[in-house]
Amino acid sequence: MRDKLDAIRHRFEEVSQLIIQPESMADMTKYGKLSKEYKDLSKIVKKYDEYLQVTGNIKQAREVLNTEKDPEFREMAKMELEELQPREEELEEELKKMLVPKDPNDDKNAILEVRAGTGGDEAAIFAGDLFKMYQRFCEKQGWKMEVLDLTEGTAGGYKEIISMVSGPEVYGLLKYESGVHRVQRVPATETQGRVHTSAATVAVLPEVEDVEVEINMNDVRKDTFCSSGPGGQSVNTTYSAIRLTHIPSGLVVSCQDEKSQIKNFEKALKVLRSRLYEMELSKHNAEISAQRKSMVGSGDRSDKIRTYNYPQSRVTDHRIGYTVHNLPTVMEGEIFDFIEQLRMAEHTEKLKEGSDNA
Repeated sequence: MRDKLDAIRHRFEEVSQLIIQPESMADMTKYGKLSKEYKDLSKIVKKYDEYLQVTGNIKQAREVLNTEKDPEFREMAKMELEELQPREEELEEELKKMLVPKDPNDDKNAILEVRAGTGGDEAAIFAGDLFKMYQRFCEKQGWKMEVLDLTEGTAGGYKEIISMVSGPEVYGLLKYESGVHRVQRVPATETQGRVHTSAATVAVLPEVEDVEVEINMNDVRKDTFCSSGPGGQSVNTTYSAIRLTHIPSGLVVSCQDEKSQIKNFEKALKVLRSRLYEMELSKHNAEISAQRKSMVGSGDRSDKIRTYNYPQSRVTDHRIGYTVHNLPTVMEGEIFDFIEQLRMAEHTEKLKEGSDNA
């Protein structure tokens, strides 16, 4: 572990010098990357410095016990050891966690897509409930949410709704929400009072820059159409809405949020780029999962991840077997507890994997 930490310190010192060079400050992209690396490395270096100080003090206390004859000095050294040794263990665990490779996408903004699954009108209503849940969660985090495109359900809710979420560590938190969400409740349309099971699919994609995914615009067909609202009524008479079709992959993206065709085109292109990136990422993850199956995983949208049982006020995450009995609170956006439990489970997996490969 110390070899890795010494290498990190060396890199930190390099970045400290690079970041103040005139050529770095003149290139904002380069400066931004160096600033982020400096910030990330400084946290580890600071913790490592504390660890070295604690281990150094432990070494000195042991030397006193081995060489000092004075009972008072020996007692002080013994008390210091009793205080420092638990702290040494704590710092070791904290540093091990810090050394677990971080997903480079975690700090990015995200595209959040919610779609009705099996269950007809009730699935669309549930998709709407889920989207409201995420809206409230985003508000609590201080994030900005922009709706890019939506198709409303005939009885309420959404057949599909796509949004952009912007803020710190958006993808790193929301990525655990990808998958199939199942609801068990009596639908508003049910006359017999029977509990039905419906589902909605959530996909969370990291927003990617054009340098990360290169799109040949000759492969993209661009169509324009009039934005429409509830009931198909015309919202505006200009062809400002955009539909992009990526011919090689068959991916289709629409955006009608803005009155400006140019802005809609830019937003649709962001979604298309993120979906293409996700396709490549899925192939990469499939290769990894062929060797090992992660308990938490990257949130395959075909996996049933969570059940919301209204009669029992119960919410269960099936990936980690975590259950709470406060469904109304969860639907008000209090989902951070689930995300934290999933992060801890994934972290434990990575630590175990690291020790197995050591």
